[in-house]
Amino acid sequence: MIRPRITGTGSAVPEKVLTNFDLEKMVDTTDEWIVTRTGIRERRIAAEGEYTSTFAIAAAERALAAAGVKAEEIDMIVVGTLTPDFPFPATACIVQQALKATNAFCFDLSAACSGFIYALSTAQKFIVSGQVKKALVIGAEVLSRIVDWNDRNTCLLFGDGAGAVVLEAQEGESGILSTHMHSDGNYWEILYQKGAGSRNPASHKNVDEGLVYLTMQGNEVFKLAVRSMGEVAMEALEANGLTAADVNLFIPHQANQRIVDSVGKRLGITGDRVFVNLDRYGNTSAASIPIALDEAVRAGRLKEGDLLLLDAFGGGLTWGSALVRW
Repeated sequence: MIRPRITGTGSAVPEKVLTNFDLEKMVDTTDEWIVTRTGIRERRIAAEGEYTSTFAIAAAERALAAAGVKAEEIDMIVVGTLTPDFPFPATACIVQQALKATNAFCFDLSAACSGFIYALSTAQKFIVSGQVKKALVIGAEVLSRIVDWNDRNTCLLFGDGAGAVVLEAQEGESGILSTHMHSDGNYWEILYQKGAGSRNPASHKNVDEGLVYLTMQGNEVFKLAVRSMGEVAMEALEANGLTAADVNLFIPHQANQRIVDSVGKRLGITGDRVFVNLDRYGNTSAASIPIALDEAVRAGRLKEGDLLLLDAFGGGLTWGSALVRW
């Protein structure tokens, strides 16, 4: 059977670190409160002159190097992001130019924090169909540009960065076993960016009123995330005749430590089998899973034959999972 196999991973984050102690000087909060409520201790923030493509390109270069694949061998580039460089063209096209991946078709995919899972699933389908042999899948964000740094309900949570994987069509038992995606537009208003689209186009008035920033109903997001992530993770396992006991490593979306703990408890996957790095990066949306995956791979947390479970939830609402035989 031909399956898409992850043959290389890469990640890139800004050098600038914003700690909880820095935030204490900006908004009414404390390090203890942030750590207790979210598990986050610091996050990375893009500097002037750094964009979503900056980190997407760097992560892609590292993934290609890890896979031993040349950019011109890539047939497809898809970038999951809610913070593209521009409304158009796609950030994926900017990545293509920088890499000189002249044989790839390129597009962005918007599914908020589920963006990487959605992008991974999309690339999987192209590879299984036979249209694509090698794909570059990227999750990249510069959320600091759409966060209101006076709103302590949101500015504590988010950070910037990118992660990438190279997928190659290969025969055998290893690779992506299945992906599962869901959406519920009934809840779109609990997590979204009000401005900069066709409803509230860019204007001095909309900037002054703060419509360019993301807004979130945290309690509602928490409840829906825990339930949806738990259900879609089980869906992936059941689709493959497996159980949580078979999972060697679980990488959930790095949104909040309490969400991660609650989902892990529901699944019965806890302790060393759960990979967490949100304490150092915060919520990087579509970038969170591929950044964590790259760190896990480079730390030797996965060996051939291991079962890897990826699980995400984001605005839309969107949620999804992927089960991978390493």
